[in-house]
Amino acid sequence: MLETLYWDGEVAMILDQRKLPGQTTYIACRNMRRVIYCIQSLATRGAPAIGCAAAMGLVLAARAIRVKDPAKFRQRLDRAAETMRAARPTAVNLAWACDRVLAVAAMAPDDVETIRAMLRRESEIMLAEDVAINRAMGDHGAKLVPRRATILTHCNAGSLATAGFGTALGVIRAAVAAGKQVSVIADETRPLLQGGRLTAWEMVQEGIPVKVAPDSAVGVIMAKGLVDLCVVGADRVAANGDVANKVGTFNVALQAKRHRVPFYVAAPLSTVDLDTPTGADIPIEEREAKEVLTAMGRAIAPPGAEGLNFAFDVTPQDLVSAIITEVGVIERPYRRNLARAKKQARV
Repeated sequence: MLETLYWDGEVAMILDQRKLPGQTTYIACRNMRRVIYCIQSLATRGAPAIGCAAAMGLVLAARAIRVKDPAKFRQRLDRAAETMRAARPTAVNLAWACDRVLAVAAMAPDDVETIRAMLRRESEIMLAEDVAINRAMGDHGAKLVPRRATILTHCNAGSLATAGFGTALGVIRAAVAAGKQVSVIADETRPLLQGGRLTAWEMVQEGIPVKVAPDSAVGVIMAKGLVDLCVVGADRVAANGDVANKVGTFNVALQAKRHRVPFYVAAPLSTVDLDTPTGADIPIEEREAKEVLTAMGRAIAPPGAEGLNFAFDVTPQDLVSAIITEVGVIERPYRRNLARAKKQARV
């Protein structure tokens, strides 16, 4: 598995996923603005990876703050965090990471260099924690996978969307490691093809059988009995269990319900937002129209046509069979059980 993001000395290295699977290129980020560019341009994407990238960006911002007074330093760091929070609105891990970094700065000794060092260390801890969390999630989720199974997934919730191992694909990896015979159907995930480009690439690299299908084929695929279960990631889980994920996920869940196929969400507890009551309260990012009006750099719609490009949708909790987390599989009632899990894990 390629490292999605890592520290190279004082430089944050971020894998440019826009160029996969053809090229493996890293973007060297020496300031927070460059990290925000990577997040907004989808050079890096996936809620856990965005959270880790945000922490690294704030470390770079802290290094650029040229004041010696700790109070003024913290004020400027707060302003940098507000800028970082605005990079993308839907994935709650970005704001969660900013809050975590600011909490470290707040409790650090009143010495600017010590604060900087503690922030750098916290970003490293977050990278390592994310991998450990994903592995724990995979172990819990693998128990839901039959001995022989075809798993349908949407978008990319693998190593590339995290600091390593993955959420939904982590479940698949763990099931394979447990000796189960697993194959994957990856929705292509229009308009940027994260399923076809990234999920399929990850599976091919590991020798896990994978087929790429159009998003619009989910119904016929399930009607023919080709899917045993669905596992997807999440960008935010509301307090009631509604799930925001890459646009098209809602359609998958509807088809799964119609065809009696289990539909699971794999997400760390940091993605569960108890301050967001329901999915109706989740901000849904709308991206540039050109992403749906072009493909591979070529126009696919006539001049004059407009685009409608919501990056995410919300799957209502009644369509979610269970939510796989690092502390176990959360079942209904979600509002009570998610809150209990967050409290026990202190996330």
